[in-house]
Amino acid sequence: MSTGIDKTSGNGQSETGRGRRQVLVGTVVGDKTEKTVVVAVENVVMDRLYHRYTKRTSKYYAHDETNECRLGDKVEIEASRPLSRLKRWRVRNVIRRADER
Repeated sequence: MSTGIDKTSGNGQSETGRGRRQVLVGTVVGDKTEKTVVVAVENVVMDRLYHRYTKRTSKYYAHDETNECRLGDKVEIEASRPLSRLKRWRVRNVIRRADER
């Protein structure tokens, strides 16, 4: 028996779906562990006092289920539930391989 109520929110995502996840783009700087890569994400921040731009680099541990990422690859990672003590991100896709430069 259907109640006739649509279970989608205003943005087109269903209530049971994941919804919007935070997505970052970075470079793989470590791939030695099994099913895990270390991704460095650069962010440009303005200094509050001197109004100069500086680069800040953050490292994220991301889950790579198929072990397809290699050192130097540009990848897209998305936020997920905690997978281990340090892993809170999953590799969404590989944007560019390191050897394609």
